[in-house]
Amino acid sequence: MADIAFRRAMRADIPAIVAMLADDPLGATREDLSTPGAPAYQDAFSAIDADPNQFLAVMTLDGTVVGTLQLTFIAGLSRKGALRGQIEAVRVAAGNRGAGLGQHLFEWAIAECRARGCRTVQLTTDKSRADAHRFYDRLGFEASHIGYKLTL
Repeated sequence: MADIAFRRAMRADIPAIVAMLADDPLGATREDLSTPGAPAYQDAFSAIDADPNQFLAVMTLDGTVVGTLQLTFIAGLSRKGALRGQIEAVRVAAGNRGAGLGQHLFEWAIAECRARGCRTVQLTTDKSRADAHRFYDRLGFEASHIGYKLTL
């Protein structure tokens, strides 16, 4: 049986994470595989790692990074002061998709949110990601809101 583990990402994981982020039609236009060690990636990692409300996670399979996501813990007054868990940048390495690892990744992330006291777990997903929408539906997420973004 393969050994699946979850941990906080380390700086040495940046190339593997960027490779997973770039490995789809949307990510390929947003990421730069030629410079996974570029200052922008390094600076972003440092900011995430220093923020106690951020958790950049990797999932390993037999010691190899095969998945990633970022958890953000958002304090707010709405919902009687409820803490929210925001899941972003979810990826499973191409060669490992379809083996149930995404479900393991989400089960771990939801458990982390519960452990931190979150009362809601939320995520956004691009409209074009129909397979992801079906996956999130299967996990019990509801498409309850419409999201908007403004690129700056």
